[in-house]
Amino acid sequence: MTAKSNSSRGRQNPSVKKEKKGNTTNKKPYSKQTSKSSKDKNYRLHPQKLKNYKKNSSSTSKSNVDSNEIRLNKYIANAGICSRREADTFIKSGSATVNGKIITEMGYKVTLDDEVRFDGTLISPETKRYVLMNKPKNYITTMNDERGRKTVMELIHNAAKERIYPVGRLDRLTTGLLLFTNDGELAKKLTHPKHQVKKLYHVNLDKKLSMRDLQKISENFVLDGKMVFVDKISYIENKPKNEIGIEIHSGRNRIVRKVFEHFGYNVTRLDRVVFAGLTKKNLSRGHWRHLTQQEINNLKMI
Repeated sequence: MTAKSNSSRGRQNPSVKKEKKGNTTNKKPYSKQTSKSSKDKNYRLHPQKLKNYKKNSSSTSKSNVDSNEIRLNKYIANAGICSRREADTFIKSGSATVNGKIITEMGYKVTLDDEVRFDGTLISPETKRYVLMNKPKNYITTMNDERGRKTVMELIHNAAKERIYPVGRLDRLTTGLLLFTNDGELAKKLTHPKHQVKKLYHVNLDKKLSMRDLQKISENFVLDGKMVFVDKISYIENKPKNEIGIEIHSGRNRIVRKVFEHFGYNVTRLDRVVFAGLTKKNLSRGHWRHLTQQEINNLKMI
């Protein structure tokens, strides 16, 4: 009986295994995609790893903010004032202010949006650029024009990687010298009336200027309710009497044209030949050049 029972068990075992094997083949094959989606659905980051992840994200965000900051001593050095080491000495002595507050702390950081002054003068970490252009006719002195007219910025678009601005302005029909710079302090100095920056113009009139009117213009007179001061005026040597040289320091809009219109003359051509000691020598119409260091020094001494 024992042998029969063993034999019976022996016959039953293969059938059981076969059934299990059949059930296995009916199962869907293993799919990586199913496994991955299942894992994503049930996946939970370990608390410690989650803490570290938040910490790293915070550090990245902080580094992006820090990248916009610069040490005050480097800011001053980049502005061309002095070296970093010398800047530290000046900072300790209270020579630097940030947004109106005196800073003496070493390692203090500023951003490009801060107003930084050194000994009361506004400074910038940008390299200062000074570009002189001989402006042609039919270009307006503005950064851009809503009416689509040609602007002087089109002529100097590749003069500097820094954003430079025109110092003062010349009207559309006026030609001649126009200075561009990103040196705000110098631009302010050159356009402020108290510094009396001289500008010399070559004027063509629609008719000959009488000696009497020339004399009147050379004297102080009232125009539009304000006194006008003409520094010098004369006929141009070996030229017709309708070609005049006039030197004036006023920055009023269209002042030269208004002066002659006041006495009954129309300006047919107006060319600025000298500005703050700078001349058009070797500078063709529509072209520009960078100022020499000596020229920059001369402007800063005004």
